[in-house]
Amino acid sequence: MEQQKLRVCLMNDSFPPVIDGVANATKNYARVIQESLGEVIVATPQYPGVVDHCPYPVVRYRSVDTTKLIGYRAGYPFSASTLAALTDFHPDIIHSHCPVMSNTLGRLLRERVDVPLVFTYHTKFDVDIGHAVENKLVRAAAIKMLVKSIESSDEVWVVSRGAGENLRSLGYQGDYRVMVNGVDFPRGPVPREKSGALRARLGIPAGVPVFLFVGRMMWYKGVRIILDALAAARREGFAFRMVLVGDGAEREEMRETAEQLGIGPWCLFPGAIRDRELLRAYFSMADLFLFPSTYDTNGIVVREAAACGLGSVLIRGSCAAEDITDGQNGILIEEDARSLWAALKGLSLERMHAVGERALQEIYISWEDSVRRAYDRYQVVIDQYRRGHTDRHFEWSDDFLSLMCYLCRSIAYARNVRDRGMRRLGLRRDKPEE
Repeated sequence: MEQQKLRVCLMNDSFPPVIDGVANATKNYARVIQESLGEVIVATPQYPGVVDHCPYPVVRYRSVDTTKLIGYRAGYPFSASTLAALTDFHPDIIHSHCPVMSNTLGRLLRERVDVPLVFTYHTKFDVDIGHAVENKLVRAAAIKMLVKSIESSDEVWVVSRGAGENLRSLGYQGDYRVMVNGVDFPRGPVPREKSGALRARLGIPAGVPVFLFVGRMMWYKGVRIILDALAAARREGFAFRMVLVGDGAEREEMRETAEQLGIGPWCLFPGAIRDRELLRAYFSMADLFLFPSTYDTNGIVVREAAACGLGSVLIRGSCAAEDITDGQNGILIEEDARSLWAALKGLSLERMHAVGERALQEIYISWEDSVRRAYDRYQVVIDQYRRGHTDRHFEWSDDFLSLMCYLCRSIAYARNVRDRGMRRLGLRRDKPEE
């Protein structure tokens, strides 16, 4: 099939300056498509004081501050002006990366422009819902609504086989396609003098093994396993430095736990690092990446580590451990501190570096390669949609969204008529509309 230049509408509930794996994925989809494949528009909730400086349009729509509950602001997708701006872009395909408000907006836009909606499942939302909602009945209802939203898409992608299995466990019964995410780091570590300077600035002595964790500072990321294992290491006189990069609601509690375990002086918490080149230096400085998380569906950070020649210690059977051969391009352990400490104890620095070199050669994938594969699939999805072939499961909520789309279109039309009349009369509004 001859590839056509596409206009792609990307949607996600988080986007820079918010930093997380899905925001990073959305940003890199936009970057690669805009630079070399087609045209992009991004729709995402508003954040106070944020001004976007992107080489493509970013449409921000109204949002509510729900950061204390779920860590993000919740967007309000029923916006006539937002829908009008996205319609004027004339997208060929809509790609949503979040099943809540972004997918709702995507379904509204699909009603308006009649193009396919692709959804990518990045995150184990049952875990997030479990942390945000205590009532079991409410939690079950929320998960059911989430699955219905996903099933309303024309094609569903997952970022790993494990992510697909998790989606199935929530009750999803449709088909899905594995589309692996890439990383935006170039292949290879930063120059040695750069990583050495960072090591010196952090006060890490030569010859001492440096372990690294990068991610959201939440206990469900497996950080307790790391701290308990390193506490055992100190009791046996094992020298190390542990660097935990990231921010989150439980960061201070983790720091206090490290102190209580007697390893506080050897654990560094530099916070979130938004400078990608500096973060790359952290990966390049370390000797081993510790990521004992069963929460993550893909673990982009594992491939970021591999890009810098850094091997990872992962939980056997986890999504992050897919494509990892134990002892070759990574180290696999059981989900407990004893197993982690046993693995660390048996590794020399030379062995750690050899595993990292194999990871660089075998599991690294760039965003350019990842997005090009997705872009090729866009062409197929569009062709199938035009032929009437879709995986979409029609829901009662489609009628409601169709009504909302009609109301938004009517509001936008009425505003245009009003504005034209005001211009003819030489009048203007004193303040912008909310």
